[in-house]
Amino acid sequence: MNSLETFFDPKTSTLTYIVFNSEKSEAVIIDPVWDLDFASGKLSEESHDKVKFFLSSHKLNPILVLETHAHADHLSGAVLFKRDFPEIKVAIGEHITEVQKTFAPVFNIKDLKCDGSQFDILLKDDQDFEYSSFKMKVFHTPGHTPACSSYLIGDHLFSGDALFMPDSGTGRCDFPKGSARDLYHSIMKIYQLPDDIKVHPGHDYQPNNRELKSQATIADHKKENIQIKAKTSEAEYIKFREDRDKTLAAPKLLYPSIQVNIRAGELPPVEDNDKAYLKIPLNK
Repeated sequence: MNSLETFFDPKTSTLTYIVFNSEKSEAVIIDPVWDLDFASGKLSEESHDKVKFFLSSHKLNPILVLETHAHADHLSGAVLFKRDFPEIKVAIGEHITEVQKTFAPVFNIKDLKCDGSQFDILLKDDQDFEYSSFKMKVFHTPGHTPACSSYLIGDHLFSGDALFMPDSGTGRCDFPKGSARDLYHSIMKIYQLPDDIKVHPGHDYQPNNRELKSQATIADHKKENIQIKAKTSEAEYIKFREDRDKTLAAPKLLYPSIQVNIRAGELPPVEDNDKAYLKIPLNK
């Protein structure tokens, strides 16, 4: 029997999850965070330390990091888990290669292998994936990015940025290779799951300053999601999503996050002064 623990990073509104099996003393980490102060370039491990403390206090061995996608708003903490738990593996949807091929030229990263080899496991759509004591179903849910995946573990679906809480709607689709049409069909695929499945989003933006929430059922979304209900048409959703996306500013950590996360959380190579650098493309 699996249990669930949730962590929240208020700086990026990111939700990180631990699914764990106390009998086997094993845990899966979903979408971990590595803290970055963009103005100073200072990295810290506050979010990582909170997860590590929980693992230690419950005598859990983390065996797998699951990334729902290459995040554009925070750095992945996957590499910190690789450092502290050398046997751990990092998994992501196989379409990460599309994101790598898209963004390597944006940052002129000439040495990046765009084959997903930075990750230990590449997951396929509709795959029944079993890893030690954990069984999960993989759903390719593109739209926010072409590589997004959602993971069904027991009666818990971890939706990344496909679905947020019903009062926040869905992820944006205006990043390169994003698609409102794709996201519509991804969500309609999710809506075919049983109504009592609990959906856990990758973020909670707490609209109207409400308290933090990290789950809603499929039935809740089908009835109450402010952007896409069960009866919402493709045309209605695409118009809404595309119109709204035109009004959104770029995420604060967009450039740092993409450069790191397409490398499975690794920083760019250290240069001859023992420092690593992140690029910001300038647009004239």
